[in-house]
Amino acid sequence: MSDVTITVRGENEARIAPERATIHITVRAEGHERSDVVERAMRLAEPVRTSATEQSDAGAITEWTSERLAVRAERPWNDEGKQLAPVYYASIDFTATFTEASELSIWATEVSSWDGIEIGWVNWHLTPQTRADIEREVASSAVGVAVQRAQAYASALGLGTVTPVEIADTGIISRGQPSSPQMMMARGAAFAASADSAGPVMEYEPEDIVISATVEARFTAS
Repeated sequence: MSDVTITVRGENEARIAPERATIHITVRAEGHERSDVVERAMRLAEPVRTSATEQSDAGAITEWTSERLAVRAERPWNDEGKQLAPVYYASIDFTATFTEASELSIWATEVSSWDGIEIGWVNWHLTPQTRADIEREVASSAVGVAVQRAQAYASALGLGTVTPVEIADTGIISRGQPSSPQMMMARGAAFAASADSAGPVMEYEPEDIVISATVEARFTAS
């Protein structure tokens, strides 16, 4: 009996609790005098820098960044169609990476009450080493699933042990052209703001990060 070619797909995924949370914060100021707007933005940003440094020294923040001051001008129109004097907008973007969601919530609640502060999104992620380790384990398990599936097909046909011929990310074998490997999918986090006598409290509840891998493999059996 000639060799039989068996083509299968193997999948695997892992769910891991986030190890890091990076919050994005923007300091904004606006007005009709450029120099005043720039000075105000710089002044409003200083407490953020000081607080981020203190949190970093305490170990709550692993790293933080501050972008350059950005300034733009717009000339609005009034109801009569007349263009008015320029309005200047200044902004400074910050990011801060926390190791604990509770520490992030406390800091975001405090900072959000400051003048000129805009709280942005939170990116939940793993450390580079953890992500690399998990991706390797998930990919290896996906290959194992493909081998087991191919062997099940071979056994059902009364054939012997399968021999690997080709393995690739999903889509490459079946369509004959490269495709993006399905290697990871990071889910977001729930956010809630509760109000009490002390004011609004920001609470961040991270969801698991899902890392997945799908492979296609071709085997022969006789």
